[in-house]
Amino acid sequence: MNTVVIISANAEWRVVKELYPDLEIQISPYGEFAKLIFDNRLLTLFHGGWGKISAAATTQYVIDQFQSDLLINLGTCGGFAGRIETGTVILVERTMVYDIIEQMGDGAEAIEHYAVDIDLSGLGERGGWNVEGVRRGLLVSADRDIVAEDIPMLIEKYGAVAADWESGAIAWVAKKNGTRLLILRAVTDLVGADGGEAYGNIELFHTRTKTMMKKLFDLLPGWLENIKQPSS
Repeated sequence: MNTVVIISANAEWRVVKELYPDLEIQISPYGEFAKLIFDNRLLTLFHGGWGKISAAATTQYVIDQFQSDLLINLGTCGGFAGRIETGTVILVERTMVYDIIEQMGDGAEAIEHYAVDIDLSGLGERGGWNVEGVRRGLLVSADRDIVAEDIPMLIEKYGAVAADWESGAIAWVAKKNGTRLLILRAVTDLVGADGGEAYGNIELFHTRTKTMMKKLFDLLPGWLENIKQPSS
């Protein structure tokens, strides 16, 4: 199976290069990439870049250039205080882009247009959500860090527990191409009514990103083992 792992944020990609210092880095129009023999499988690691624009463009580029059978997005996210704990890994089954403001029509319809339900049936009956510390659910995305004032609305409307910048765009492009997708995002920091614990403290984010990216790669063999091969 031709598998490409998209790493979005710059901080996350730096950690990947630290974890695998022998990578032979290549350059694409969108970002760096490298091949990695991982758990007896050949993976392509691709730095997708931060935000929806980079996420959408690089996802389409990866699908076109590498003819990937499976896309995996590993990364971090921010959690809502009181709704989830730091260190939790979200196995994403639905994505939603919430920073769409429609004032001439139905805003809810516009948001639903970009919402994606991810088919996780290919993980098999022993899928990775049975791992301790892994939670299956929704991840909302926007081109912004979490704003405390938005949290009550995101909880009330969508039942959200965490947010990132890229998952919604990656999922939408993958769905349009009929490409299988697995998104795993680890919670590095929490945001609540008093603000975010990493806001103004980027070193906290960098430190926890190192821990969480290593955790994701440590867990990845379990998911790869259970993913069903596509039917010929």
